[in-house]
Amino acid sequence: MPSGFIKRPVPGPVAVTRNGIEGDEQGDLRVHGGHDKAVYGYAAEAYDYWRTAQPQHAERLGPGAMGENLTIAGFDEKTVHIGDKVRIGTALLEVTEPRQPCFKLALAFDDPRLVRAFTRAGRCGWYYRTLEPGLIATGDACECIDRPNPAWTVARLFEVIMARAFSPDTLAEMVAIEGLAEGWKLKALSGLALLRRD
Repeated sequence: MPSGFIKRPVPGPVAVTRNGIEGDEQGDLRVHGGHDKAVYGYAAEAYDYWRTAQPQHAERLGPGAMGENLTIAGFDEKTVHIGDKVRIGTALLEVTEPRQPCFKLALAFDDPRLVRAFTRAGRCGWYYRTLEPGLIATGDACECIDRPNPAWTVARLFEVIMARAFSPDTLAEMVAIEGLAEGWKLKALSGLALLRRD
């Protein structure tokens, strides 16, 4: 099955374009990649949790194992916010949405239980859109230069999405979240329209 899930370390700088990292491809562009999912970031510290929670996979649980492009130290779903603008190397990226697990996670580890474990753990990682293309390399700092939505962490949005807790107030807030992926803004607008019609 075509998949870009399996990642390997890349020596030296790589180019970040509007559509992702040069040399990387997504296997199914209907649900992966594109402007709002150009780059996938994941917390480096999450792997300590996974090696304890899933010891049978411990040997494989390290940078890139969750399919991320960037394994980032010092940040996680509770400290990264939707709309955060971050400078990594010479690229400027913007956080757009949490990652939702799909069956390819289970396929990569040959373990169908991992999707549910991933959802329960809330260690989902986050997608970036590319605001300014540039070069990034291992060891580059990840500097947050703007945080327009301090109330909307990646963890909070992931919980809302997974619980389908789309109250009218939450939908209205989602519409106003600067930087949120267009797909989620459209879903929030559609949800509000349906509620008003009822």
